Amino acid sequence: MTRFSANLGFLWNEFSLPDAVRAAKKAGFDAVECHWPYETPAADVAAALKETGLTMLGLNTTRGNPGENGLSALPGREVEAHAAIDQALAYAKEIGTPNIHVMAGFASGPEAHATFVENLRYACDTAGEAGITILIEPLNRYDAPGYFLETSAQASVIIEEVDRPNLKLMFDCYHLQIMEGDLTRLIIERLPITGHVQFASVPERTEPDCGEINYAHIFAHLESLGYDAPLGAEYKPKGTTDEGLGWMSTL
Repeated sequence: MTRFSANLGFLWNEFSLPDAVRAAKKAGFDAVECHWPYETPAADVAAALKETGLTMLGLNTTRGNPGENGLSALPGREVEAHAAIDQALAYAKEIGTPNIHVMAGFASGPEAHATFVENLRYACDTAGEAGITILIEPLNRYDAPGYFLETSAQASVIIEEVDRPNLKLMFDCYHLQIMEGDLTRLIIERLPITGHVQFASVPERTEPDCGEINYAHIFAHLESLGYDAPLGAEYKPKGTTDEGLGWMSTL
């Protein structure tokens, strides 16, 4: 049976993070995840997770300065990138989060690639001591023009070069359908390096029961391949979150 994780960056984001955790539990989600929880005391989130029995599966490193979208592929910003990684690790340890998405940022070229690789090695080596997995996520060029990491092929090369067992791909069906398509075959190819799967409709990025992706097929396909971790619902609700949850009983 497919299990789902509520991404609280988009779902119930009108609530405080602890109350959003509680709302996700009430709605029947099996886990939660978030983007940038740092304005909320970790102890408050930990208390809500304990109360509900849910796990916060993942969180992101900070975006950086206004207008930025991560730091780890930016040459000359290594000190800040390491600080962002340390911040995420400290928060993840306090709330029991097993995955951290290290954001690359807006950059391009060989120097950015080398910078990202070295910062990821730092992240993996530091996170490995706590049993935490580092994730990297390709973002599509329409929503995040200029973002360093755009495709799963590029991510695969980086994962091989970094050469750490706790570096995995965040397979976001929304972004990868836009950039690469052929999701059925792409899932088979990338599943061995995948640490987490997310989904949303394409092109709207709303509930998964509309648009060009047949998620009933995708979810069944993942299950047939033995993937049984909760799938991340990272979509922007058309109305209120609760009004749009009908897909959970139909897909």
